[in-house]
Amino acid sequence: MSRTVKWPMVPVIGLHGGMDDLELRTEADAILAELVGAPAGAARLREDQWQAVAALVRERRRALVVQRTGWGKSAVYFVATALLRRRGSGPTVIVSPLLALMRNQVESAARAGIRARTINSANPEEWDAIHAEVERGETDILLVSPERLNSVDFREQLLPELAATTGLLVVDEAHCISDWGHDFRPDYRRLRAMLADLAPGVPVLATTATANARVTADVAEQLGTGGSEALVLRGPLERESLRLGVVRLPDAAHRLAWLAEHLNELEGSGIIYTLTVAAAEEATAFLRQCGFRVASYTGRTENADRLQAETDLLQNRVKALVATSALGMGFDKPDLGFVVHLGSPSSPIAYYQQVGRAGRGVDHADVLLLPGKEDEAVWRYFADTAFPPEAQVRQTLSALADAGRPLSVPALEAVVDLRRTRLETMLKVLDVDGAVKRVKGGWISTGEPWSYDSERYAWVARQRAAEQHAMRDYVSTTGCRMEFLRRQLDDEGAAPCGRCDNCAGAWTDASVSAEALTGATKELDRPGVEVEPRRMWPTGMPALGIDLKGRIPADEQCSTGRALGRLSDIGWGNRLRPLLAENAPDGPVPDDVLQAAVAVLADWARSPGGWASNDAGAAARPVGVVAVPSLARPELVGSLAQGIAAVGRLPFLGTLTYTGPDGAHAARRSNSAQRLRALSGAFTVSEELAGALARSPGPVLLVDDFTDSGWTLAVAARMIRRAGGGAVLPLVLAAAG
Repeated sequence: MSRTVKWPMVPVIGLHGGMDDLELRTEADAILAELVGAPAGAARLREDQWQAVAALVRERRRALVVQRTGWGKSAVYFVATALLRRRGSGPTVIVSPLLALMRNQVESAARAGIRARTINSANPEEWDAIHAEVERGETDILLVSPERLNSVDFREQLLPELAATTGLLVVDEAHCISDWGHDFRPDYRRLRAMLADLAPGVPVLATTATANARVTADVAEQLGTGGSEALVLRGPLERESLRLGVVRLPDAAHRLAWLAEHLNELEGSGIIYTLTVAAAEEATAFLRQCGFRVASYTGRTENADRLQAETDLLQNRVKALVATSALGMGFDKPDLGFVVHLGSPSSPIAYYQQVGRAGRGVDHADVLLLPGKEDEAVWRYFADTAFPPEAQVRQTLSALADAGRPLSVPALEAVVDLRRTRLETMLKVLDVDGAVKRVKGGWISTGEPWSYDSERYAWVARQRAAEQHAMRDYVSTTGCRMEFLRRQLDDEGAAPCGRCDNCAGAWTDASVSAEALTGATKELDRPGVEVEPRRMWPTGMPALGIDLKGRIPADEQCSTGRALGRLSDIGWGNRLRPLLAENAPDGPVPDDVLQAAVAVLADWARSPGGWASNDAGAAARPVGVVAVPSLARPELVGSLAQGIAAVGRLPFLGTLTYTGPDGAHAARRSNSAQRLRALSGAFTVSEELAGALARSPGPVLLVDDFTDSGWTLAVAARMIRRAGGGAVLPLVLAAAG
């Protein structure tokens, strides 16, 4: 591969000790000045930063840097890149999971004349051009997301080339390598192979702000792959600019009202983290109603909107981004004035990581946690990430071995009863362990022996539980909050900070005016979210003996429906979770819930395309109500359906008959293929109900308590429509997600 070198060449002598330290240090400081936009001679690396740069450039070491956010880890690898490129080294490869931070780093590198490009899920249209630039030697830094390491094309075409020509490998957020860390990512484990394949003498830098002693030792050991012991540079994790506090409030309405009344008291602009997408959307809507300029940033936010939101925050055009963990640690905004958490993360280490973006370039930043009673319920809902039981893993390996060809994840869903995200994570772990391999067309078995490490998986599960317990302790502690977080990270220098609410006294109170509370309550009491229907049958159903494939015929589909709320939101979700909990007693629908369902129907009718709207193509008014049979809550669902019928003056046409095996209809958290398999043939339309449908042709309301996968509604709607019913309009109390 031909490579043009941008940098003016300097003598290579001295990289291993021949060049005077002062000369190399002077050159490094000059690059730093360009990077930060300072006059020549006005910027200087700190001694700990210089030690890391010297280890990489002069000694060609592998180094792990564990330093607090804002210490200047990016300056180390930017300066090291410039020095190495001037000496003829290949491009630097930075592996980072933070897309927002990638974009900031590309811009920062440009200030020092360093040409940086990024390959991630947000810019697939640029990949080919970037590959060509790398091959021509026109790129100094290539930032890649860890998911690219598991891409077949990237792994087989570009990765070997990079491993052979890389001048410096940087692993950002290196705690993700370790499954003992709080944010283990199996894609990162592919770095083991890349580390082993690097040319001799290629330096490696791993960086993180959140590694305790065990994670530090694990990552250092992995960096030692290839025979050289890694240098560990660990500094104190104290953040002198941060003032930590906890504000306890009785419920979600009080927390939103508190935000509305106290947000302007927080200096500058910042980030408001929420635990769920629904909570982020609710908080954003309410704060906008209160006159604040805020933007939502979640996994559902389109890429263009994410870019605009980032730019608006960087330029202080918004007071805050209301974000989920999709924002990660945020991005490089040194003057970020505050971080507020609307709900507790499940790990104090993850919490420290998120708050660490505040106060990097200012003397003072406020960090406030507003915990909620629903936090632990949200933790449990999203906790379905443990490594699957051995039987399911063996079942997957057997299916791949027996197939004799690559199997896609959708095809495997027909064999293994795991949700897609959990199945994909399991396959990535097996890939790293050498038991399976990702190829074009899906996954294959390697045939290599593999053992189930039950001890390790159990330890990780216990660690997650311990982190949750520690987060509860953080909320309730009367000791120093910064010291608490630093001890969670095994920071030897942990001591009282003198600034947090426990050390210096609370600087903000929990007061909320009646007016603000009324507004927040009204926002959270507003019921109604859309429920999207299923339009395609899952892959692999014919292999299960079920003749369903491709697109669901339009005349058998469910229509877009409505739910009072999502179980993950902080409004109706908080009210519905106790009602729909596994151990909740069955009983008649509460009056307030029934009235909310009626209000949802009224809004639905008046919405564009609704049967009470003025649209020329408005749907016809429902002619009756049908209930989905419930094994767990028959009285709740039955009374809801009949109550809606009575209030709406609609006939209650009846309930579908459930004829499936015990528990199949109640099964949740399965993948689509397994869920549909359990529901196939589980419903019948009785003669009585068929007669009622025939006597009342037209749309019907289909009532149930909860929808997760959407397959119960899809199967029930298909039965009703094939029995002669018209359009099926689902109405449920709660939707997942």
